[in-house]
Amino acid sequence: MSNQAVSRPTRVAQEIRRTLSQLLVREVKDPRFQRVNITDCKISKDLSIVRIHFALIGFNEADPEVKETLEALEKAKGFFRSELGKRLRLRIVPDVRFFYDSVPEHAQHMEALIKKALNS
Repeated sequence: MSNQAVSRPTRVAQEIRRTLSQLLVREVKDPRFQRVNITDCKISKDLSIVRIHFALIGFNEADPEVKETLEALEKAKGFFRSELGKRLRLRIVPDVRFFYDSVPEHAQHMEALIKKALNS
């Protein structure tokens, strides 16, 4: 880490990512959330909105499971927001918004193409 201190929004985003990952793995009983991998967490400068980017292990964007999981995450948004407020002791808990992250599946596809090209 450099001499410059990490900004508060960055620290809060890191804590939100860590906390949500723990909630998904250890506490939420919905089986759809067992495949969720939080890939990124970005928070607005005023800490009012947090954008949670996630990927589904073993699925791609076209799979109906992705849409179902996004809908389930949206329905559980209140629970996640409540837990974040309790655990992080934030004065104002940010509005949580979920977005599917297709970067991991594109990376796998590119790796497969590279391997195929090298083997030809």
